[in-house]
Amino acid sequence: MDMSPKEYVVAQIVGDYAMLRRTDAPSDRLNQVALALLPEGLEVGSRLRWELFSYTLLR
Repeated sequence: MDMSPKEYVVAQIVGDYAMLRRTDAPSDRLNQVALALLPEGLEVGSRLRWELFSYTLLR
């Protein structure tokens, strides 16, 4: 399992979930993540970094 840091952009928000698209290794696949696990202030187009099992909002 690859535990290295990964970067995402929020492609869409659907109900209580955000659909994230990788930016550091592009693919057509979206990752569905519960909003409760993501930082506050998130919106479509926000950039995130996943590292050490948590997401950080990139400014």
